[in-house]
Amino acid sequence: MDLSDRLDPVLTVARNTSRQVDAAASFPTDTVHALRASGLLGLTLPAEVGGLGAGPHDLVEVISSLAGACGSTAMIYLMHVSASMTVAAAPPPGLPDLLPALANGDMLASLAFSEAGSRSHFWAPVSKSKRDGDRVRLDARKSWVTSAGHAEVYVVSTLNSDEDAVDIFAVPGPTRGIAVAGDWRGMGLRGNASNPMTFDVEVPTSHRIGAAGGGFELMLQTVMPWFNLGNAAVSVGLSQGAVDASVRHTSAARLEHLDQSLSALPTIRAQLAKMSIDLACTRSYVETTAGRLAEPVDDTVLHVLGVKAAANDAALRITDAAMRVCGGAAFSEHLQTDRYFRDARAGSVMAPTADVLYDFYGKAITGQPLF
Repeated sequence: MDLSDRLDPVLTVARNTSRQVDAAASFPTDTVHALRASGLLGLTLPAEVGGLGAGPHDLVEVISSLAGACGSTAMIYLMHVSASMTVAAAPPPGLPDLLPALANGDMLASLAFSEAGSRSHFWAPVSKSKRDGDRVRLDARKSWVTSAGHAEVYVVSTLNSDEDAVDIFAVPGPTRGIAVAGDWRGMGLRGNASNPMTFDVEVPTSHRIGAAGGGFELMLQTVMPWFNLGNAAVSVGLSQGAVDASVRHTSAARLEHLDQSLSALPTIRAQLAKMSIDLACTRSYVETTAGRLAEPVDDTVLHVLGVKAAANDAALRITDAAMRVCGGAAFSEHLQTDRYFRDARAGSVMAPTADVLYDFYGKAITGQPLF
């Protein structure tokens, strides 16, 4: 079965449910079920654990396609992949069946990194764990947990009490002491259940992902590359959806008194051209970054830092232009251009924010340490 055979049925469900997911701010249960059945939850996981063994280019294709159909589903999928790749980088010895379950669709995963105390600096949790022999007590209040209450496992960061360094644990969803701590209704990506959560739990030390105090390195070496690339792909998919909707509408809508379509107006054509060129440039940069992750070279880190910020900002420009060229039809919701516009706003403020990444990029090219 090739990638399109797996993806097409998921996209059909996503397109059919995306309006309701957005309108009701409801979790896209049907589309997630289709993802489980498709095998795509294991897209980038190794074949030896039941995954498809695909790489960054395939991830960009899948996520951008999902985002064009339903941005909320794309974000849920991205968080699953980011969490799964973190687990794959250093599998917790106490959960030997976790990777196969993530790969075959039995378990949906999500990251639980952000905290109110450190806000968009997701790499710096302020919560602390306490070790008692071979057990660890986590007391963390997390914000912006995608798939909150729906995931079967959460990848949770915390400071350890021994070294004041970051640890990352895999915490199964049914663990006693996990709770969704509030509702969230966003401007966009309204169906991804990005609610706050509390983790007042005790887990074995064998649930730790990687070595004690190794969480920060995992965040930089694994989480950030996969997440930034995937988030950029979400922006590309939203941008493509906005461009396609704009071309369709302006080509079909008529100015009857002039006996021509909206796209016959030079001002409209110029906007469509700029949107399309902007999208093509952004997609090329995202694909180049995917290549850098597949085969790292000296400037890979620059691409990791730049790709999310660049794609996020392109999506802001493109979806804004889509609203302008489609006019009242976009504002009235029936084109769903407004959904692309609203969904696209999330990327630039999602940690690591676009502005933080630009700062990191500037530090990197001027020879300054990132942290």
